[in-house]
Amino acid sequence: VSLLYYKSRWRSIRIMYFTMFLSSVGFTIVITSIWPYLQKIDRGADASFLGWVVAAYSLGQMVASPLFGLWSNHRPRREPLACSLLINVGANVYYALVALPLAGNRYHMLAARALVGFGAGNVAVVRSYVAGATSLKERTNAMANMSACQALGFILGPALQAALSFIGETGVAVGGGGLRLNMYTSPALLAALLGVLNILLVMLVLREHFVDDEGRHLCAINYESEDQVELQEAEGDIDPIAVLTSNLLFFVIMFIFAVFETIATPLSMDMFAWARTEAVLYNGIILCAIGFESIAVFLVVKVVAQRVGDRPVLLGGLSIIFCGFFVLLPWGDQYPLLQWEGKGPLSITPIAPGASNGTVGPRGCPLAQSWCQYTPSIHLGQFVSADVLIGAGYAACNVMSYTLYSKILGPKPQGVYMGWLTASGSGARTLGPVFVSNVYTRLGPRWAFSVMCGLVAAGVALLAALYRRLVPFSVRHRRARDT
Repeated sequence: VSLLYYKSRWRSIRIMYFTMFLSSVGFTIVITSIWPYLQKIDRGADASFLGWVVAAYSLGQMVASPLFGLWSNHRPRREPLACSLLINVGANVYYALVALPLAGNRYHMLAARALVGFGAGNVAVVRSYVAGATSLKERTNAMANMSACQALGFILGPALQAALSFIGETGVAVGGGGLRLNMYTSPALLAALLGVLNILLVMLVLREHFVDDEGRHLCAINYESEDQVELQEAEGDIDPIAVLTSNLLFFVIMFIFAVFETIATPLSMDMFAWARTEAVLYNGIILCAIGFESIAVFLVVKVVAQRVGDRPVLLGGLSIIFCGFFVLLPWGDQYPLLQWEGKGPLSITPIAPGASNGTVGPRGCPLAQSWCQYTPSIHLGQFVSADVLIGAGYAACNVMSYTLYSKILGPKPQGVYMGWLTASGSGARTLGPVFVSNVYTRLGPRWAFSVMCGLVAAGVALLAALYRRLVPFSVRHRRARDT
């Protein structure tokens, strides 16, 4: 029976890996094309509104995460998972249809992204399931594997978007309602199909499992038992300072990456005079490469964390991210190509090959952004180097932050707590795009990335100040018992 239970437990954990993978694919498959899609359906939309569209996803997730987490603590977890996935499927179909209305298209896109984010609130349930179904010894590996699956989705999403970009902006007509299958709508429809597959796996294969820190089987967390009573009594021993600090650090980490993923497309279009189709393709390739890098980082992190602990890896990751944003600061005496009323960019420097005309949409840094005329350009080498550093640092911080958090919480149902952690990250992903799109549009990359350097430094200082408080529940409980 124990062998069958062990196989069933790990089969269900792997379904959670797959759910995280598909959730990541569903998000990243459209992220590089949101900006050109928004420009296509509403020419009056600017980079500031882009920030709100990107933030809408995280705002929806922030609202949904605690709700789905609470639901999972009292009912079988397949219920909130199936419900959230169903919402996600409908929202992706809605996103594919936002070009059809005659007015208010930008607001339909905003609503669609908010609903996709609401469906993505199931991340809290996925993380709490894996935390509750693994022993303390298994958890770092399990969380790292889940992050690797997330990173694999992070790779496949942009890769699929880059592949589908060859369909072009015109695409082909579907039916008689005006819907077109093109480089903007086809990724969302593919994400909807993947969501249907995910629902089937959750409903047909997933089983409930819960173990203590030593790996011993416990009854389902949705029902009262002696084990459950012990867990509820242990809840009062959780260190609230450590919980709050973990949420703040996760906020900083997710804010960092939200800023990075939001600004990558408009920054590359402004600095390198890429057309919309080029920006989608090239940024998709870059994000795909970062995903491969993340998988390598997760494999290294599993080994390093076992030798030196979770906290040093988290501290090292934040330090690498700081270096990435510092590298991204503009220097030198070369300036970006400027848009003008003609067909191509205008600059006092030679126009880059292929950057002049004959492409869809304007190229270069818009004159409406006054900083384009006096802020030095960011070179492609800087951009790629920063991508590598920020990608590696984020991967290490991401897996270590919620691995450490699950250990701090100890042997208790973690649905609500994971919901708050996800909500914290979603809050960061709500504020990050709004912050960077507005600061970048008005003040330029120098101000935007200088503020990010300051925020990362503050995160390092917070971690260093409360370093001794961020320990697993069992370690803290043993310390208290020994004293």
